[in-house]
Amino acid sequence: MTNSPGTESAPGTESAAASSSEPQDRLAQAVRAAERALIEFEIAVETFRVEVENFSRLHHQKLGPMYARLDELDALIAEAVAAKSGSRDDIARAWEARALVMPMPGVEELFDGLLGSDGVRPQEDPNPPRRVRPGKEAQRLYRELVRKAHPDLAQDEAEVERRSEFISRVNEAYTYADEQRLRELAEEWEAGPVPEEAQPSEAEVLYARLEWLAQRKEQLALLAAELENSAIAQMMKLSPDDPDGLLNEIAENLLNQVANREARLAELVRSSKGPA
Repeated sequence: MTNSPGTESAPGTESAAASSSEPQDRLAQAVRAAERALIEFEIAVETFRVEVENFSRLHHQKLGPMYARLDELDALIAEAVAAKSGSRDDIARAWEARALVMPMPGVEELFDGLLGSDGVRPQEDPNPPRRVRPGKEAQRLYRELVRKAHPDLAQDEAEVERRSEFISRVNEAYTYADEQRLRELAEEWEAGPVPEEAQPSEAEVLYARLEWLAQRKEQLALLAAELENSAIAQMMKLSPDDPDGLLNEIAENLLNQVANREARLAELVRSSKGPA
């Protein structure tokens, strides 16, 4: 079949159209590359945040009682020393040591037990994390889910909201290293509707998308820097490959300190009683 008169394309029209779309195609590729890079960056930041948060919670749960016992022993030792010497300086040090562990009088009664002696409502962790760093399988499932369902892969507002809600459940399951829950979420995502990814069609939209991605990366960089500079993260740097082992090492060190102080206190008590 031949083209009828008037419908034949002008020479060079098709090649001109193709060449004019090349810059927009390159821009679209740049946007997709930036999206992928941002998602990988967000995965890294979120996994680091989970480890810092888990380390903090386990540090408080496992080591908090040991620190409290050390403070109590320090107060008892200072009081025993003051009782033996009668020195004003020793008595002052004993008062200072006791003040660190003595409850604020009347606070719990005043608030009917709703507040602790430090003025903060005590909160128990009903579901503490199992460990600082989730296992390899949990990490693999988490990364695969985020790469598939991340909100940044969608531009439709409703789809972004749906993905955000889903990813929040993924993050919660990963926080508790719940591999079974992560598998269930993977099945849920695969069984659910697979929305079409909106592909930018205009250069202005693509440029706006790149700008948004850059801003989001800056926000994540600030969050990463804040986590990196936190006291917990600095502590984790002592053993970056085995944070759980670091907790155990600190616990062992604290137990030794407790044992040494208890021995010191027992010695002071014996000496204060004199020879039998």
